[in-house]
Amino acid sequence: MKVIALHYALQRAGGAFALPGSFGSEGRIEAKSLFELFSTEARFVLDWPLFMIGNMPVTLLFVVKCVLLLVALSLLTRVSRYVLGSKILAHTKMERGVQYALLRAFGYVVFLLGLIVGLDTTGLNLRSLLVVGGALGLGVGLGLQNIVANFVAGLVILWEGPVKVGDLIEVGDTQGEVIRIGARGTWVRTFDNHVIIVPNSEFINQRVSNWTANDRIVRLSIPVGVSYNSNLDQVRDVLIDIARSHADVLVSPAPAAMVTGLGDNAVNVVLRVSTSLMTERTPTIKSDLFYEIFRVFREKKIEMPNPQRDLHVRSVDVPFVVATQASRGAAG
Repeated sequence: MKVIALHYALQRAGGAFALPGSFGSEGRIEAKSLFELFSTEARFVLDWPLFMIGNMPVTLLFVVKCVLLLVALSLLTRVSRYVLGSKILAHTKMERGVQYALLRAFGYVVFLLGLIVGLDTTGLNLRSLLVVGGALGLGVGLGLQNIVANFVAGLVILWEGPVKVGDLIEVGDTQGEVIRIGARGTWVRTFDNHVIIVPNSEFINQRVSNWTANDRIVRLSIPVGVSYNSNLDQVRDVLIDIARSHADVLVSPAPAAMVTGLGDNAVNVVLRVSTSLMTERTPTIKSDLFYEIFRVFREKKIEMPNPQRDLHVRSVDVPFVVATQASRGAAG
């Protein structure tokens, strides 16, 4: 094997990549390799085999070529995704999440095809990659299961589309807007403007609430308790008027107020409104409605009772003996 590697290095030292060079003895321009521009010592070092992949020696020159190939592929992928997104998809009626999924899938395809063509151009026998594939399989078995699982889950998310960029989701204890779907994790921006990176596998293995899977309209529920002496028709009309007066509440679906139960101290009423601003503005909308309900109820003399408990004391027919100070002294 060492003899083969040494023979390979000496053969490569003669030059293989041709560039226009000097004139030959017959007056023709002889091809001069780029490799021959280096000194003999430099060529020998660059072509010295570091290790073997099958029957192919891996030299320092080959490693440099692979690094340059990866850099070129990264630039090519980014440029192609930019052109596709800004010049083509931006002028279509596709949703933002669908465009993002197409761009990510297109980038993966370009990178994979370019990697195959580039490695074949560098002279690497692709059959030798079976050895590398076996090593990667061993690495996956030893400790890369989570990375591979998250990568595959990311591909499933992009292909199936249960979660898209721009969706408002809840997974576990995390709530917010999806702003990026990466190879390892999905970036979720919470309503407090915090970015949490959730592993992609959690979107496959856990239950996920997608509030905007069908459309951008979200319903909010505002619970209110009123006294049993209140006029429920008046309460319903007041709540609906308050909802209609808010700028961020949609007219359709129309706001609705309904009784949800009879509590110990109050009649439980819920005001349901719809909005398309399910972002960091959501707590502000609910707060505005609570403020307005409290103000209008005080003006309309609609009572919102506080929780209370009634204490009943029963009389007991048992003789009650009270000992005086004198009697306690005599007993002593």
